[in-house]
Amino acid sequence: MTADPKISVVIISKNESRNIEECLKSVLWADEIVVVDSGSSDGTQEIVLKYTNRLYFVEWLGFGPQKQKAVDLAGNDWIFNIDCDERVTPELAREILNIAGTEPSCYAYTVPRRTFIANKEIRHSGWYPDRTIRLFHRRHARFSDSIVHERVEAEGAVGACASDMLHYSFRNFSEIIDKLNKYAMLSAEQMAVAGKRCSFIDLLLRPPAAFIKIYLLRAGFLDGIEGLGIAVLTATQTFLKYLMLREHNLKKHPSNRNES
Repeated sequence: MTADPKISVVIISKNESRNIEECLKSVLWADEIVVVDSGSSDGTQEIVLKYTNRLYFVEWLGFGPQKQKAVDLAGNDWIFNIDCDERVTPELAREILNIAGTEPSCYAYTVPRRTFIANKEIRHSGWYPDRTIRLFHRRHARFSDSIVHERVEAEGAVGACASDMLHYSFRNFSEIIDKLNKYAMLSAEQMAVAGKRCSFIDLLLRPPAAFIKIYLLRAGFLDGIEGLGIAVLTATQTFLKYLMLREHNLKKHPSNRNES
């Protein structure tokens, strides 16, 4: 058992005054809380300073680089990454401290996440357990350079925490729709940089395939109206993503405009 395990919680923020206080309250067990803000104007920074003096301003770099910057600014090797609309439960906090306080067999651990729309938990539709690496040793793991859909890339085996974290992502479907276009645009940009191309077949088949995957294969129908909404909006985002990718392709190869 390590005598005094040290854990840094890292958070990125911009205009998160509605969410960040409850997030910060849920991680007060950590030895250090590092917040990297990209220019909030809604009181977020003032809220952060009530809980930690480790607040930094960094111009927006994209999700992966921004989170890695927060890791680089942390003072401890064990890192726990959390978003402003998430909460660590007491059970998960104890599990994290136990892992860091022993000689763990892994340098990275995934955490399951329970997501809510308004007050309804989404248990299907591919939204649970939605495991991603949240706890990791920074000498053996780091964030990808992805501008969206970032992930932690770790050495060796990856462990799994049993306790859930809570994700209060959206108050209603209007908020999902507001984010839909942004994420479609960022995903298209990332795909274009990677050299991906969009064909007519992509536009025709990928959106309905996305709907079938969420609503039928991942049992979205068990989530009721919310499950139907998630499936429809996932299909819509998929269509927009490939439509925007096509625009990127045409900017690079305008002579292909009439090709399917």
